[in-house]
Amino acid sequence: MSTSRLLIACWMALAMLSAGTVALGQANATGWATFALLTVAVAKAWLIADGFMELRRAPRLWRWLVLSWAVMLAVVIGATLP
Repeated sequence: MSTSRLLIACWMALAMLSAGTVALGQANATGWATFALLTVAVAKAWLIADGFMELRRAPRLWRWLVLSWAVMLAVVIGATLP
């Protein structure tokens, strides 16, 4: 797949995931809705890191740091919500 097609596919996936976060945010964000919202947010971060930042081919340490940061933030936010 060419680079431009990959970026367009990433952009379209981000648009769909963003619409999903809006829909989940308008729902009663308790329990599973919160978990789903945070999971979609981590998926968006992963797509941004791999697609737009092109960390797919970067050293493992950099990719691991960026992706684990998103997961860590989701865990901390999930733990602090009522």
